[in-house]
Amino acid sequence: MGFVVDVSGRKSHAIIEQGMQVLLNLEHRGATGSEKNTGDGAGILFQLPHRFLGRECEKQKIKLPQPGEYAVGMVFLPTAEESRRQCKRQFTKIIREEGQSLLGWRRVPTDNSTLGASAKASQPVIEQVFIRRGQDISDELDFERKLCIIRKRITKAAKRGIHERGMFYVSSLSCRTIVYKGMLIANQLSSFYPDLRDGDVESALALVHSRFSTNTFPSWARAHPYRYIAHNGEINTLRGNINWMRARESKFRSKFFGPELHKILPVIDSDTSDSGMFDNVLEVLTLTGRSLPHAMMMMIPEPWTAHQSMSEEKKAFYEYHSCLMEPWDGPAAIAFTDGIRIGVVLDRNGLRPARYYVTKAGLVIMASEVGVLDVPPEEILRKGRVQPGRMLLVDTKTGRV
Repeated sequence: MGFVVDVSGRKSHAIIEQGMQVLLNLEHRGATGSEKNTGDGAGILFQLPHRFLGRECEKQKIKLPQPGEYAVGMVFLPTAEESRRQCKRQFTKIIREEGQSLLGWRRVPTDNSTLGASAKASQPVIEQVFIRRGQDISDELDFERKLCIIRKRITKAAKRGIHERGMFYVSSLSCRTIVYKGMLIANQLSSFYPDLRDGDVESALALVHSRFSTNTFPSWARAHPYRYIAHNGEINTLRGNINWMRARESKFRSKFFGPELHKILPVIDSDTSDSGMFDNVLEVLTLTGRSLPHAMMMMIPEPWTAHQSMSEEKKAFYEYHSCLMEPWDGPAAIAFTDGIRIGVVLDRNGLRPARYYVTKAGLVIMASEVGVLDVPPEEILRKGRVQPGRMLLVDTKTGRV
């Protein structure tokens, strides 16, 4: 896994290209099956490219409002036409019931000529859904909460009575970020999705991942990045994490979700992988009022109990949160983003590498190893590795590392 981010939040297509280059240079870390052209999964997450989407939507007679006023969903749909219609009908119904407006759908251009037989056989139809923010929604974060409800409801509805329902999956649904991914190898991603080669696709950050499937079979839905994270490693405490989360759900309260809280339960989708389950929990922790780094520190705490140099204030933070959340223990290096902040955290054992460069041009490059991008030595401001239990965080809003 890796990411490239402009610390000052300047959007460009160069960030997308650099992210793709990181992915290509990490290709040896991904995996294939018996077919060398069927990968375990590869993908990229980046900020919504408003100029590109506006141009493409005009071709579909869809007029997009200003950024933040609409959301885009990247949706995997069944290949059977009637099943696809059923999914879209459910989507339309739930969007309206939740007080939002459906702007329309766009078929995402794809080229599967380089894919292996297994990837082609399980390939869904991929479309983007555009949703206008309702007048009762106060801000982007409130909109993200409503989108979470819509996604959770449509996912539950699609599991009932739809043929090929296993193909239905919402890769992302956000007013900030979008995910292009699939059962691909690194060098197939940009050829499969021509969108990624368009110069109008711009972002200030790009998070990439190439998968080596260890505890679940490869599939289109299980490719990374997820909606908030990309993960290198495994969660060894998973059974306990799942059981404790389910046990807590009856006690949940939220001033932000209020009486609608039951719509996002259960928090954990049992059909996904350990990384997907981690993503489910992180999403709920952030949408219920915690900052992204706060939620990450809850889920992957430092070894604080016998830490002699840690401040008492920080120890108190970890002790308090240990009553609310047990550690999701690795080995794990987890890159995370909400479209504004992006970072990486290492579990307490530090058994997965995460190395970073900060350049004089204002870029931060993080990856599983060094050498993922060619940067002249004189352009490097500083470099290092993320230490066990520690976090690297970039905030594009404040321009800080």
